[in-house]
This record gives sequence, structure tokens and C-alpha cells, in this order.
Amino acid sequence: MKVFGHCNTERGFTFIELVITLALTGLVSMLALPLFEVTATRMKEAELRHALRVIRGALDTYKAATDSGSLKRDLGASGYPPTLDVLTQSLDLAAKPDASGSLASQRIVILRQLPRDPFNSDQSLPPEQTWNTRAYASRADDPQPGDDVFDVSSKSSAIALDGTPYAHW
Repeated sequence: MKVFGHCNTERGFTFIELVITLALTGLVSMLALPLFEVTATRMKEAELRHALRVIRGALDTYKAATDSGSLKRDLGASGYPPTLDVLTQSLDLAAKPDASGSLASQRIVILRQLPRDPFNSDQSLPPEQTWNTRAYASRADDPQPGDDVFDVSSKSSAIALDGTPYAHW
């Protein structure tokens, strides 16, 4: 006896359909991987720009505080911090009488935390060792570390997406 409407064909994918699906999936992932790498690099570059702005702003704040007399400056010193980690320390303000004439000791912290160089992959290094430093006395075309920290740059030898070395940012 024959049952109407019942098909005797098996359901499933053919080998050709499976190969085409895998080929299309491979093609899409092959196109998406470079896009993902560029996006990840852009995010690191944005993090580097932000970290440089934060540190350079802190260096300027320290310099302004020494120039105004709020922080003590040694005779002959440039007014910039001797090291990067000084920016995260609690610093004594120069003793100035307040409204009541008291010489109350006050303290200031310029940065709560020093940012790391996002292109430095060695997580065992403290943040201050992930940056190149430039002393106030060094030339702009030949930045060298010295007695103070006038500027910072990345230690990375990689080239940015815009073609400039990260170390020149």
C-alpha cells in the first residue's frame, strides 16, 4: 500500500554544499582578520596618545608648581621632575603661611598612576621603565635621558599606521 505525500528522500547536506559553505566561511574570515588587526592597532595608538597627553600634562603641572614656588626646587635645577615616578609620589608643598599665619604642611600628588606604554609587552617592568625619557638639557634632534624628565616617548621601534615611528610621537 502506498502512502501519498510521503517522500522517500533523505535529508541533509551534500558534500558540495559543505565545501562551498566552508570556502565562504574561510573567505570571510580571511578578509576580517586584517581588519581586526588594524582595529587593534588603532586602539593601541589611541591609548598611546592618551598616555602621552597624561604624562606630558603631569610634567607641565610639576614644572608650573616649581616655577610658582609651590614645590621646592634645588638651586640650578630645571624645575622638571628628576624621575617619572616622582609624579605619583606625595610631594610636600613649599611652606607658605595660610590665612591664619600657620605654616601647615600640605602635600600634593600630581598623578595617581603612571600609564604604561601600550606597545611595551613586558608586563614585569614598572610603568616608568616602559618609556624613553628626555632631559631638559638634551637637544630635540637627539633626545637623551639626564638629571630630569622634560619629555617622554615610546620605546617601541614599530611604525604607526600613519607611517611615523611611535618613538617620535
